[in-house]
Amino acid sequence: MNKNFSDFNDYIRTMADLSCQNNGITTEMYGQRTVYRGLRDLNGKGVVTGLTEISDVCARITMPDGSEVPCDGKLCYRGINIRDLVKGFMSEKRFGFEEAVYLLLFSKLPNADELKQFREVLASCRTLPTSFVRDMILKAPGKDMMNILSRSVLALYAYDDNPDDTDIANVLRQSLFLISVFPLLSVYGYHSYQHYHCGQSLFIHYPDRSLSTAECLLSILREDGKYTELEARILDLALVLHAEHGGGNNSTFTTHVVTSSGTDTYSAIAAALGSLKGPRHGGANIKVVRMFDDMKANVNTKDRDAVKDYLAKLLDKEAFDKAGLIYGFGHAIYSVSDPRSDILRSCAKDLSVEKGCEEEYALYEMVAELAPQIIGEKRKIYKGVSANVDFYSGLIYRLLDLPCELFTPLFAIARIAGWSAHRIEEIQNNGKIIRPAYINVKQEFPYIPMDQR
Repeated sequence: MNKNFSDFNDYIRTMADLSCQNNGITTEMYGQRTVYRGLRDLNGKGVVTGLTEISDVCARITMPDGSEVPCDGKLCYRGINIRDLVKGFMSEKRFGFEEAVYLLLFSKLPNADELKQFREVLASCRTLPTSFVRDMILKAPGKDMMNILSRSVLALYAYDDNPDDTDIANVLRQSLFLISVFPLLSVYGYHSYQHYHCGQSLFIHYPDRSLSTAECLLSILREDGKYTELEARILDLALVLHAEHGGGNNSTFTTHVVTSSGTDTYSAIAAALGSLKGPRHGGANIKVVRMFDDMKANVNTKDRDAVKDYLAKLLDKEAFDKAGLIYGFGHAIYSVSDPRSDILRSCAKDLSVEKGCEEEYALYEMVAELAPQIIGEKRKIYKGVSANVDFYSGLIYRLLDLPCELFTPLFAIARIAGWSAHRIEEIQNNGKIIRPAYINVKQEFPYIPMDQR
């Protein structure tokens, strides 16, 4: 290639174009060779790759004739319906995240004494090594909270006296520690970013060990450390609903894959964080909030027809990020409804009243009604579509005055519970490294000597 490059970037762009030109794999090849792209069959159903006792996600029922019919979505943690779990702790006005973590890790509901002891254990783990915040977070501030979180997790390996031992007791010790410190790593990383990149005052609050995970998070995030009971309870609920979602979601499957190699806990969790960071996975609720911000900036949101036209433009790639998506709708499994979204919906309404944001909630409700209709008209879909957990969690985080930079870390703060349970299950039950097969479609060519190229 006889081209003079003005700079390195020109070279990279040219070679990237060459890489794309030389990619001979077409969409049709997957069907011709019966390859389940993305580990999904032609109907979008996940290909079975393992067994688990941790959670179950169901969106279809099997009829007597063997056919499958869409139904209201159901999510179970260790066999317990998430709706019943939530109803249980909320009716008793208890915080539920710690109870959900116990259930996911130990496959049983704790009694009062067991839950009290478990909360004390988590609280005792809620501390970082001496000088860790100064040396690993404040001295190396970053602009992306998930990258800061991943880097911090990997750095903690060096502070562990027994980091590589995959005995279940040792992995459980590491898991409880990471579950406990994820709020600290996330919030301190955000404060570092705010100070060094945004010119804001720096403050670091030490965690109060008497508080629940949700209360602790709000208290160290806010400068005055204050929060209402409703704010803490709704954040706690959001953490419960995000704690686990089956072994097949991308970040949890990543945990299984990396764990199967025999690597350490910190590496496995850092890999899961890298997966969750992606906008197709954990970053979707940020897109929901920003989509609504764009809508309010460009449309009279009190005009139903104007909102409907805007949603149509989203699908036609004429509005917002021109990706052709209405964010917060659709799910790989759920069709009729997402149980997590159903639960968060009523909480979002209560919170909007406390915050005086009823109009904002009403707009979300309008979009929740219109979007499935418009998607059904404009897209050929094999199953129904409804609001997913990202739709209302984005609204709730906004009403809680949580910064967008922490939306995905909040997902991680919850999902570390599920990842830990799946890592332990993988170690217990699978002695083989996970290695799926790929079909090579490139023909063999002879090597060409340099003077003949």
